[in-house]
Amino acid sequence: MNTSPAAVTVPTNAGDMPAQLWTPPAGRGPGIVLIQEIFGVSPYIERRAADLAALGYAVLVPQFYWRLGRDRVDNGPDMLAEGLDLMQRFDWASGVGDGADALSWLRGRPEVRHQVGLVGFCFGGGLAFAVAAQSDPAVLVSYYGSALPTLLDLADAVRCPSLHHFGKADSYIDLPTVERIREAVAGPDVEFYVYPDADHAFDNDDFPAYHPEASVIAWGLTTKFLRKYLPV
Repeated sequence: MNTSPAAVTVPTNAGDMPAQLWTPPAGRGPGIVLIQEIFGVSPYIERRAADLAALGYAVLVPQFYWRLGRDRVDNGPDMLAEGLDLMQRFDWASGVGDGADALSWLRGRPEVRHQVGLVGFCFGGGLAFAVAAQSDPAVLVSYYGSALPTLLDLADAVRCPSLHHFGKADSYIDLPTVERIREAVAGPDVEFYVYPDADHAFDNDDFPAYHPEASVIAWGLTTKFLRKYLPV
């Protein structure tokens, strides 16, 4: 397994998108495209990529801010403001296309056997949902997808099994909106969990809103879901 990921590039219609690729202990496994939060490919996202690789997945982490000349926001007091600035300047349509290109590229890699899924956090949770509506991933895992309230018209186009995590105390997505999302995405292969007292970004242990209990429970449910729908 690559504890230090390989630097790779994904061809797109605007050039090569930088990315990192983790391989599982067995050298091959099902694929996951891991889509960043608003802070970019942060140390937290890299840790989650390593966690997924340890479960047996080949994990691709594209740098979705590459068109803006950035890979991440540095941890610190200004990280939220910088992340929000990058997100506001992000070209959504191009990002969805980049995500679809990443899925296609990963499917063709020798490290990947069987199918490829999507996992996204915050900004990436919404972007992964939009990519799933345009492409054909095996699974979708979305953590507190911040753009989901504006993407619900795509719900019928997301045909793969999906798992959604939200905090009941989310500062950016109120509970009535969370329930509206739950209703829109409901289906036989959809799991939806809301965690009491958890805020937005509750899984990010580098962020003040980190909620250890919700993080552990959600990760356990994510692992179970992936084993069911994207078995190693």
